[in-house]
Amino acid sequence: MTAETLNGQAAGPVAIDLASVGTAHHNWPEAALYEEAVRRGEGRVSEGGALVVETGQHTGRSAKDKFTVRDAESEDKVWWEANASITSEQFATLLDDFRAHMASRELFVQDLFGGADLDHRLPVRVFTEFAWHSLFIRHLLRRPEAAELDGFAPEFTIVNLPSFRADPARHGCRSETVIAVDFARRLVLIGGTSYAGETKKSVFTILNYLLPEKGVMPMHCSVNCHEEDGAAIFFGLSGTGKTTLSADASRTLVGDDEHGWSENGLFNFEGGCYAKMIRLSEEAEPEIHATTKMWGTVLENVVMDPVSRTLDLDDASLAENSRGAYPIHAIPNASDTGRCGQPKNLIMLTCDAFGVMPPIAKLTPAQAMYHFLSGYTAKVAGTEKGVTEPTATFSACFGAPFMPRHPAEYGALLRELIAEHDVDCWLVNTGWTGGAYGTGERMPIRETRALLNAVLDGTLKSTEFRADPTFRFMVPVTVHGVPSGILDPRSTWKDRDAYDAQAAKLAAMFNANFVKYEDHVAAYVRAAAPVMKDNAAATVAAE
Repeated sequence: MTAETLNGQAAGPVAIDLASVGTAHHNWPEAALYEEAVRRGEGRVSEGGALVVETGQHTGRSAKDKFTVRDAESEDKVWWEANASITSEQFATLLDDFRAHMASRELFVQDLFGGADLDHRLPVRVFTEFAWHSLFIRHLLRRPEAAELDGFAPEFTIVNLPSFRADPARHGCRSETVIAVDFARRLVLIGGTSYAGETKKSVFTILNYLLPEKGVMPMHCSVNCHEEDGAAIFFGLSGTGKTTLSADASRTLVGDDEHGWSENGLFNFEGGCYAKMIRLSEEAEPEIHATTKMWGTVLENVVMDPVSRTLDLDDASLAENSRGAYPIHAIPNASDTGRCGQPKNLIMLTCDAFGVMPPIAKLTPAQAMYHFLSGYTAKVAGTEKGVTEPTATFSACFGAPFMPRHPAEYGALLRELIAEHDVDCWLVNTGWTGGAYGTGERMPIRETRALLNAVLDGTLKSTEFRADPTFRFMVPVTVHGVPSGILDPRSTWKDRDAYDAQAAKLAAMFNANFVKYEDHVAAYVRAAAPVMKDNAAATVAAE
């Protein structure tokens, strides 16, 4: 079979027929997949019953190997500055070669939903070469009821073949690894990588493309809710505490990573969690830690003693990005439906290693859009050779690699929803206080949780605020149960002039990063930028 094209463009959705596969194991349940993965030697069983697997050279996403077909369907919709392209003809060749590769192979097929909102969920069919990949995606997506599988019609198909090797000259890609997305054909082809997260993130990419046209906001965030205090959204890049802070025993966890915001409220895209395992603390994250000892959890690149089968979560010799995948019902207070009402609070998390951001600040809608488009956090010194001070990281919408459309499109939709539902917006710093990384101390999680509790129960809104002179958002002066000194980051530094210079430098980094969005946002959003200092601006320009 060949891909259907018309004048070089895809004629429409192209289905992968189950009959075109050598052997297709369709909708196997968890136990069968677990058993098959062990029988094949794809993974080993740990002392608690988790399935431990290794992904080889790819221990994270291959961002530079992801390509989107540029055609009539996508031309005016995709943000091409951040999304590499291939032609429809190149994808057609890749599809033909994938089909030939599949024809003699034994594959596992899952019919699943992306999204818990019954009005907006996406039926997706996933072909995988590994049994453990099929178990992984069955954990991570929404599992249909038996009645829903009768006549299941996928709107998108994903094929993941780690043994496939792409040919850059033939397929228009960069290496033997490829993640190719074709929105017209409704297909994603993944080859040359064993990292299971590529499949999960492909579903996120698809929903990020489709949902805005329906007025639904896709978000890289966690969500929890409370019957009295309402729902809360937690945006944040890796390492900012998104999963940890949303896991609150007094609130219901809706999900930890990917959600939508529709006319019906908030909804989880997923049916499971994909948590970082490296240096996971049983004391700080007991619910997540417990999943490492549960039957059926998939542990990627977690080091295990071959004899005792005990896990060493502190050992990063296989990967710093070790992960655990498990169904969301493994978390005791998780939502059964994956849905909740409209949010009352929106929290943007940043790990500021420069030590200049306050532990919490209230944002105006314009500031919320500015910081959403900025997506700021910081890497600490020492993570790379020669790096001796914190490094600012900006990722638009707190998830730029998964955003096919221009960030301003998501930002405008977020602004509309914030206004429509009168949502309070906050910026929370889980990074450093009393100095930058190496001099100051990590923000105490006890204080962070106390501040979040004051946000969620509504008491923080009635406290006294002051305007931050550099970032211009409003910072509380006093909060019950929180030392007042920590609320003013400048006062925690021994050298106040050093703090001023550091704050000015970070402000200049924000402004330098935001230049690319200035022509896409209104003047009031541009006006929400931090105050520039001439010396800091000159430093950033020189760098």
